[in-house]
Amino acid sequence: MMPRLPFDEAYPVKYQQILKKIKSYYDPHSLAGMARYGINVEKAYGVPTPVLWRMAQRIHGDHALAERLWQSGIHDAKILAAFADDPAQVTEEQMERWARDFDSWDVVDQCCNRLFRRAPCARRKVVEWTARQEEYIKRAGYVLIACLAAHDTAAKDAVFVRYLRLVEKGATDERNFVKKAVNWALRQIGKRNLRLNREAVKTARAIHKLDSKAARWIAADTLRELTDEEALALIRRKERRVQPQRRRGTGRFVH
Repeated sequence: MMPRLPFDEAYPVKYQQILKKIKSYYDPHSLAGMARYGINVEKAYGVPTPVLWRMAQRIHGDHALAERLWQSGIHDAKILAAFADDPAQVTEEQMERWARDFDSWDVVDQCCNRLFRRAPCARRKVVEWTARQEEYIKRAGYVLIACLAAHDTAAKDAVFVRYLRLVEKGATDERNFVKKAVNWALRQIGKRNLRLNREAVKTARAIHKLDSKAARWIAADTLRELTDEEALALIRRKERRVQPQRRRGTGRFVH
């Protein structure tokens, strides 16, 4: 059973006190469940994500503390660091250093979705990381694409058309954590708007022709979702909501 979330409690902000709080949530049953989903639990305590999120609200923007939490090497503390850090202070050197420490897919995803996508050099790291060979770093490159497609409202379609070329290049990587991230990136681009949906479907059909089991799985899963009538209806409704804002001159997609 998940422990009651102590939302009324004022979380301590000192490093040692935070680690003590994290360790107090040690739960073998939770860790066993995480391991079944392919999460590396070697240095984990099983703190529920809502608890980490609440803790992060107490220390949000404390860049130095986030760095120290990351350097602890504790799984839960690294996710907390990603939640709490200030993206405006995230440097390219930090992103590279943290990426070298990636050892679990969920840490990759939380870092990219909660922090790295908002960093000034996020788009550059997409290009660099999708070309890397390390499994978790390459995953991070494609997860960044998915997160930017969902949240970077200022980006023009041309940015994601270029990313589709990176998706096609990565589609033959048979490693599970890379394959799933490539699939996620392709699907998320295709859900951004109708034009990108057509481009993503075209890319998926090209990927399906590649001599790769991973590529065929990525393509089939993507085509199943992006050509579904309900999914297309959702995109059309979203575009109708966007039109009034675009007429007012914002030029931004709203998600």
